[in-house]
Formats: sequence, C-alpha cells, structure tokens
Amino acid sequence: MNALDRWFIDEILVHEPALTRFLKRRWSDQAEIADLRQESYARAYHAARKALPLYPKSHLFGIARNLMIDRLRKAKVVAIDAVAELEALQLVSDDPCAERHLQGRQELARLLAALDQLPPRCRKVVEMRKIEQLSQREIALALGISENTVEHQVVKGMRLLAGIIHGREARGQAEAERNERGRDRKASR
Repeated sequence: MNALDRWFIDEILVHEPALTRFLKRRWSDQAEIADLRQESYARAYHAARKALPLYPKSHLFGIARNLMIDRLRKAKVVAIDAVAELEALQLVSDDPCAERHLQGRQELARLLAALDQLPPRCRKVVEMRKIEQLSQREIALALGISENTVEHQVVKGMRLLAGIIHGREARGQAEAERNERGRDRKASR
C-alpha cells in the first residue's frame, strides 16, 4: 500500500457515513447515492495525485456537491430536449416550476459567491456547521478551537452572509430602524 492509498483510507474513507447522510439529504433518487459516493471517492483520489487537499473532508463534500450539480445540469439538458419535443407537439405548459427552479439556482449562486467573501476560518466553520451539519463540538475538535469560538464564528458568518446577500439596502434599513428606536427611547423619557 502506498502513501496515497494510506492517506485516502485515513482522510477520505473515514467520512463515508457523513458523506452518505449528506447525499441522502440532498439527492432525491436514493438509488443513485452509492454511485454518487463512489464517483466522489474516485474524483478525490484522482485530485490527490496532484496535491493533497488542506481540508480533505471539505474537499470530499465539495466534490460530492459539484457532482450533484453536474448531474442536475445533465438532467436539465434532457428536460430542455423534452420541452422542445413538447413544443413541437404544441403542448405548452404554464407551470411556474421552471421559474422557481431558476430563482432557486440564482439564490444558490448568490450564496456561494457570498461564502467566497467570508474570511477563511469563518467560511470553514460555517460550511462545517450549515452544510456538513456537524455539531459545534465536532467542529471544535476538527479545527482545534473552542466550542465558544465555533459559535461566534457561525454567528459572525451568518451576519456577514446576510449583509452580503441582502446588500446595503438591508444594512441601511437596519441602521435606520436602530436610529428610530433610539429616538423613540429618548422621546419617551
């Protein structure tokens, strides 16, 4: 057994239960879970040949997430072909599901862009807590920080994400509300 195989067993395969839960929560076709997990392993191993990731578990979960996105894209290509065939048959649907799906994808893209703007440790903690759904204790142990720090980083990250996603309008509105409450308190004295 070579060093890469040992690394793979010690750093990737140990996350099989968590990866399986992650995939089951996010993928509707339960029959494909084993395939998604296996493909995630294959891609993680292949990527590790070039360079070992700094955070193997996050790397593995990122691969799994990207795999699901790739499969959805491929499924959408099929759906587009099916829509073209339906239009040829003049069977047009006014179902708003496609609109909601597009809106959801746009919101996800905004969230991912916002995550990229977080400080590195804050981002890591938020991903581990909100995406991988690890407990504060598990995160603290994995990163070598206190549970209190984990809690503060999650709160900080969520506030920053909200500010980034909702932009200056939300910050300006919140500031205006705080100023108004302050004026109300002064007037009631």
